[in-house]
Amino acid sequence: MTYDQKCIACDKCVEVCPVEAITADPLQGRVIHRDKCDLCLKCGEVCPSGSIVIAGEYMTVDEVVKEVMSDEPFYKNSGGGVTVSGGEPLSQPTFTRELFKALKDKSLHAALDTCGFAKWEVMESVLEYADLVLFDIKHMDAGRHITGTGQSNALILENARKAAAKKRLWIRVPLIPQFNDSEENIQQLAEFGVGIGAEQVSLLPYHEWGTPSYERLGRTYPLEQLERLEDSKVEKLKEICEGAGLKAVIGK
Repeated sequence: MTYDQKCIACDKCVEVCPVEAITADPLQGRVIHRDKCDLCLKCGEVCPSGSIVIAGEYMTVDEVVKEVMSDEPFYKNSGGGVTVSGGEPLSQPTFTRELFKALKDKSLHAALDTCGFAKWEVMESVLEYADLVLFDIKHMDAGRHITGTGQSNALILENARKAAAKKRLWIRVPLIPQFNDSEENIQQLAEFGVGIGAEQVSLLPYHEWGTPSYERLGRTYPLEQLERLEDSKVEKLKEICEGAGLKAVIGK
């Protein structure tokens, strides 16, 4: 990730880049040509100011558990636990399952935060050691779901039904203006949640907090024209859920 405001124009990144993906411009300063970058990350290794940062690291299950247990007093005092999200944790099911198993050995509560788009056999294996499922549902209409995500929601909804039959399940809905914030969609979602025995639905209003991350990754933010939902509308959607018999919370 890049933080242009931290760049001190030392040109060390320019000097070490083996594919000339970084150049120094007298007017623009450092310029990163991401189409040339081969992700060797040598630039991040030599940057003295933290303007180029290597984000993320590979860790074993034992290393993650050790990090988690450094906060053991907090878990004991709060009654909290560990939530594995992403990205998508079901894209690394073996690691996630083994992590949950290790957390159970430590008597820690474990929650899986997932979009549910995986083979049921994969999801079921991970759920064996999970206490709670936080299940994202983007849209109830199959066509709109394909338009917004590129995939049908059929597998997702079926997995939600099966997961709710095995574990405590909370539905989470990112409320995107002009996509899934209609009263009709929320009504259908609430009825679905009641039907499968979901404990609650979390309504997560759209925000722009991710915009800076797109800039640091050199990507164009695709929703920059959207405006946040009015609080009154979100409250109305909450009332619809509760009217259907499903507990609803906002922003949690």
